[in-house]
Amino acid sequence: MKIITLMENTSGSEEFLFEHGLSLYIETEKHKLLMDTGSSDGFLKNAEKLGIDLRNVDAVFLSHGHYDHSGGILAFSNVNPSAPIYMQKLAGGDYYHGERYIGIDKKILTLPQVRLLQGNFVLDEELSLFTDITGRRCYPQSNFALTKKEGEQEEQDSFAHEQCLVIREGDERVLISGCAHNGILNILDKYRELYQELPTRVVSGFHMMKKTPYTEEETETILENARELAGYDTVFYTGHCTGEEAFALMKPVMGEKLVRLRSGLTVI
Repeated sequence: MKIITLMENTSGSEEFLFEHGLSLYIETEKHKLLMDTGSSDGFLKNAEKLGIDLRNVDAVFLSHGHYDHSGGILAFSNVNPSAPIYMQKLAGGDYYHGERYIGIDKKILTLPQVRLLQGNFVLDEELSLFTDITGRRCYPQSNFALTKKEGEQEEQDSFAHEQCLVIREGDERVLISGCAHNGILNILDKYRELYQELPTRVVSGFHMMKKTPYTEEETETILENARELAGYDTVFYTGHCTGEEAFALMKPVMGEKLVRLRSGLTVI
């Protein structure tokens, strides 16, 4: 298996572009995949620098319906118009941060290669997707500023549009989430419920980033996440919406079990 970060908020070297977004290129025994496409077409340029031919990608997965994960889909469809793009049907909703629209470009929904899913999905013995994450322990507090609008009605986003990719290859069990809006511990609880085990590796943002200082309660929630994750026999690769400050809090607790993502770097 191979996983390479095509786009992230920071770069592994000066030659790679970076932006507020996430995109991962994945090779398994049977597949060449994309998980998310960042905010723009920058991931295409990084892929070219890395010698990755995205015309060979055979499936794309959108973790959830936000612009910073879907922004490169239209550009990708020009390069590769045949690879199916799997997203939850709810990912096409109208999502906001305050007055700012943060949902996907609606043109994406007109692409013939888009496959709209409703719930869990098994592609084959290697790849599966799960959603319906309802737990709320250590829930990311920054979620409360994010909403969904339907007509004149506005309500807090439940993140029912979030889906997680599971890759099973040999002894590896890899869980990939975009932002873990539902909370990384709740996602792992759901994984354990479905698969009766824990993954060997997790690649995910933790959605802990804030523009204002953490409250004492928020700091303790971050540390509570770190302490529980440190007890798992799992390595966690994180970045994007985790934020540098949260990573710095978690790293001393988790040690080698916590690894930083950056544009252009190989994860596995």
